[in-house]
Amino acid sequence: MPKNSKVVKRELDDEVIESVKDLLSNEDSVDDAFKKSELIVDVQEEKDLEVEEGSEAEDERPAWNSKLQYILAQVGFSVGLGNVWRFPYLCQKNGGGAYLLPYLILLLVIGIPLFFLELSVGQRIRRGSIGVWNYISPKLGGIGFASCVVCYFVALYYNVIIGWTLFYFSQSFQQPLPWDQCPLVKNASHTLIEPECEKSSATTYYWYREALNISSSISESGGLNWKMTVCLLAAWVMVCLAMIKGIQSSGKIMYFSSLFPYVVLICFLTRALLLNGSIDGIRHMFTPKLEIMLEPKVWREAATQVFFALGLGFGGVIAFSSYNKRDNNCHFDAVLVSFINFFTSVLATLVVFAVLGFKANVVNEKCIAQNSEMIIKFLKMGNISQDIIPHHINLSHITAEDYHLVYDIIQKVKEEEFFVLHLNSCQIKDELNKAVQGTGLAFIAFTEAMTHFPASPFWSVMFFLMLINLGLGSMFGTIEGIITPIVDTFKVRKEILTVICCLLAFSIGLIFVQRSGNYFVTMFDDYSATLPLLIVVILENIAVSFVYGIDKFIEDLKDMLGFAPSRYYYYMWKYISPLMLLSLLIASIVNMGLSPPGYNAWIEDKASEEFLNYPTWGMIVCISLMVLAILPVPVVFIVRRCNLIDDSSGNLASVTYKRGRVLKEPVNLEGDDASLIHGKISSEMSSPNFGKNIYRKQSGSPTLDTAPNGRYGIGYLMADMPDMPDMPESDL
Repeated sequence: MPKNSKVVKRELDDEVIESVKDLLSNEDSVDDAFKKSELIVDVQEEKDLEVEEGSEAEDERPAWNSKLQYILAQVGFSVGLGNVWRFPYLCQKNGGGAYLLPYLILLLVIGIPLFFLELSVGQRIRRGSIGVWNYISPKLGGIGFASCVVCYFVALYYNVIIGWTLFYFSQSFQQPLPWDQCPLVKNASHTLIEPECEKSSATTYYWYREALNISSSISESGGLNWKMTVCLLAAWVMVCLAMIKGIQSSGKIMYFSSLFPYVVLICFLTRALLLNGSIDGIRHMFTPKLEIMLEPKVWREAATQVFFALGLGFGGVIAFSSYNKRDNNCHFDAVLVSFINFFTSVLATLVVFAVLGFKANVVNEKCIAQNSEMIIKFLKMGNISQDIIPHHINLSHITAEDYHLVYDIIQKVKEEEFFVLHLNSCQIKDELNKAVQGTGLAFIAFTEAMTHFPASPFWSVMFFLMLINLGLGSMFGTIEGIITPIVDTFKVRKEILTVICCLLAFSIGLIFVQRSGNYFVTMFDDYSATLPLLIVVILENIAVSFVYGIDKFIEDLKDMLGFAPSRYYYYMWKYISPLMLLSLLIASIVNMGLSPPGYNAWIEDKASEEFLNYPTWGMIVCISLMVLAILPVPVVFIVRRCNLIDDSSGNLASVTYKRGRVLKEPVNLEGDDASLIHGKISSEMSSPNFGKNIYRKQSGSPTLDTAPNGRYGIGYLMADMPDMPDMPESDL
């Protein structure tokens, strides 16, 4: 675009306005038909039209109070529980420090370009996901509805996790912590340790029996768990109160909910580094296993983590960016938020493995003490000769190095009989290799580690308060991804919609606080979001790159940002990202097909987890979740492709957007190239077919061909206009 294109456009706009004014001022006084002409694009009253044209600068859409508030909102949405309990697990499982390389590559190839794309369309069109994709391509308007459905599914179970965290937070104000020791049970003669706890561990028992009171299968409902029901209600009340005024209320909370987790992570890292064994955990974490990098599974899991870490496809990114000024540098925002997310994941990984290293050291010391006692017992019984034990070693106060020396000696001397002795090697790396993620990390492994901390209740309170804030930050973005597009489309009051949305979600969410509720959380987590979101983002990429046109989109970005984005994004959006996303979708489908659909059930008698397949009705629910999430896409496409709903009936098929008002299209939306149009706001765009004519429909006359939506193509009778100089297509 020429440097002076905006000036040229402004002069041409003024020229067109003057031409229209001249036309109106010189009309024949007896031309009553002209005075009674009907404006057919805007269904608002004439006075609304006058207000609209007379106050271009006025924009009723809420806006962020500051750029910092907006960045914190995006960071709070993208940085969630997965950064703390999913990324460290993947890093350990997939090659340690070597995993960071494929993650960074995929962040540059998939993450940042698609995150930038969502920020751009939201900021340019200033609508939620429904409005954005309906505007860009009416046939693909179902993308926005699919995003809302997926957001709602995720919100249903995500807030249950916040409810669990609230429960642990409320129980942390005790000394000792309630999950520190196994409970005792009394029978007729004496007191025993609870058998289920003795077979597992104190923290495992507390999670499954005290907190969840879990049933043995998904088919055994077991009734509501009243403690978790109250916590779920509290979680939804918090979300509702924070979101009821939109970004005016949630934006202020972001200062605390987004920043507090960083304070806690830094405090945890500082404290953990002062504990014995923390360096062992960090060393184990970042020891690269380069050979694992060549496995396709590593790249698939890295791509999936990048995809979900940034919240792509949820609609929250689009919703938040829609409250920005149009000249905001969203490219800078995309890069900044993406790398903040990455460094947060690395920081969380350091904290997790520093703490797990300390825990492994404590467990290892207990292991050495127990096995040393067994060796002393074998020496007394004569099973092991005293002569093979080095004289400088005191088995009563043995170090880890000395124990490993004794263990190796006994293993060599007692080759055939060694396994009968049941001695353990007690290696720290064996404990660190026990990969845990998700609730297993947060509510079992990490809670156990904190029981060994000095002042453990304080650290427990801090840890669970951090998880609450991480969860709420993501919930705000998820709910915004539901509320904003519905408010934009149906013009309902945000306060009423927020309350109804939260009440309905709490009611449906009661299935997650049954005794079998944890299994439903697993089901929703596995099937309600992964494939549908991948399909949604693929369609977003296709809609912008191929339906709308990547060249026009680049021109729009150039006009909006004031500079042309790097050519790198052109190739990413048009070629690389779609291919990578399709590959990821195929790999996910294959992986889902090869993995038997099931869940890990807690078996009380065995005090351990056991993998069970879903019953028939469970499989139907899993399939229904995926189908319902993606169903709006083909439904809207068929409705608009086949014109099943009359455009004049005021339904969704005829809705478009202009200056924050819902307008009814008088013509098939296909006629409009769905251009984002260069200009400050959508109402300032020129008609794509303006050229030499302007249009009007006379009262009582047959319907004439009308111009598509535009500031000047508002339904005037055709009148010859002076030839206008050729302008770039993107400017028209």
